[in-house]
Amino acid sequence: MAEYWYSRWMFERALAAIYFVAFAAAVVQFVPLLGERGLEPVGRWISQVPFRASPSLFYAFPKDAVFRACAWLGVALSIFALSSWPQRMGTLPAALVWAALWVLYLSFVNVGQTFYGFGWETLLCEVGFFTIFAGAARSAPNTWLIWIWRWTLFRLMFGAGLIKLRGDSCWRDFTCLDYYFETQPMPNPLSWYFHWMPHGVHAAGVAINHLVEVVLPFAYFAPQPIAAIAGIVTILFQGVLIASGNLSWLNWLTIVLCIPLISDRWLSWIPVRMPADLSSVPAYHVTMYVVAAAVVLLSISPVVNLLSSRQLMNASFEPLHLVNTYGAFGSITRERYEIVVEGTDASSVEDATWREYEFKGKPGDPSRLPPQVAPYHMRLDWLMWFESMGPLPQSGWFFNLIAGILRGDSQTVGLLRTNPFPATPPRYLRAQYYKYTFTTPDERRQTGRWWNRELIGTFYGPVALQR
Repeated sequence: MAEYWYSRWMFERALAAIYFVAFAAAVVQFVPLLGERGLEPVGRWISQVPFRASPSLFYAFPKDAVFRACAWLGVALSIFALSSWPQRMGTLPAALVWAALWVLYLSFVNVGQTFYGFGWETLLCEVGFFTIFAGAARSAPNTWLIWIWRWTLFRLMFGAGLIKLRGDSCWRDFTCLDYYFETQPMPNPLSWYFHWMPHGVHAAGVAINHLVEVVLPFAYFAPQPIAAIAGIVTILFQGVLIASGNLSWLNWLTIVLCIPLISDRWLSWIPVRMPADLSSVPAYHVTMYVVAAAVVLLSISPVVNLLSSRQLMNASFEPLHLVNTYGAFGSITRERYEIVVEGTDASSVEDATWREYEFKGKPGDPSRLPPQVAPYHMRLDWLMWFESMGPLPQSGWFFNLIAGILRGDSQTVGLLRTNPFPATPPRYLRAQYYKYTFTTPDERRQTGRWWNRELIGTFYGPVALQR
């Protein structure tokens, strides 16, 4: 498929950029979250889960220095892949770079526990694995690989569409977007504006969502130019999702998967010279036949899941995350609750003046503009959103977070945006439970606030360390 050479070139550059973001997040967050003194230590995990169930390089070396070294190696390899030098060097060097990226990231995901339990983590593992077989700059793009990438995109989009139709009733009565922009995991600077669009616009958005996720994916397998048009429509749809909220790199990686839908007639403007003679090595084609056959076999469970009335939203059916099932927002929360962590250095809680810790991404200070963080992924902030769905703490990592802040642990406090006790840690800590709503346009003009919040009660505490 020589007509997809520019498409493959762009796909590889874009995927390398996603890998860069993912490894950069690991550089900053992995040790505080999952290191030797992290909120969910890897060492505890590997003592309970056998290697064959969750293979990772870190079973041999569960040390902070190794975590950091592998994260930085991933950053370096991502930049190397982004430069296109591996592809110029030949098929084997390119395959080795992509394989190293996949092994490294799979190693993080397979010991990442709750903090790596997101659909886009397994999606990156799946896409990254099959890109190992993309070939060199001088090799012709392989037809089977183009279809594998398209099949991945189909499962991603169609699965998301079906989980909505089978899930929350608001997807069927066209009201989900009346709530979504306010209650999504991490709003961005434009979410407030999307929220206050008229109901008719929201209802139309739900209808468009169903068309793009349930009907359009079948066009991914159509001949050109239908497939390219379907890819462009999907890219535009993902662009709206990017503009309206922070969903990590999910939407960005979906756009990457749209690129193999677009033939070179649409991409010949790219200022890169395609080699005059593209090679075709028989051994490479034989390898791709084997890979394609493996994809067919591994697709059985995901397809059964897609057709099931009890469809799983995001799941892997084998430990290497090669062919997975996907879905997003099968249910929409109607009200937003936030956990606000506060500390005091008073000798007793009766006389306490409480000061608030601010998180980097999630709502806290009502006057703070919701930040734009995607495609970067702030894992702790996301999990705080899940934790706030109940009126009491449920997760072990939350108690470890509170203990780390009380100890003044620099790694734990470094996960937060502000530290109101920079000199010495607080004596007591508590977590308050608030209901958050977007301010109305009139309230926004009068107060400058983006949020209103109402105290519901105490989520946890007050607690102190035993001295």
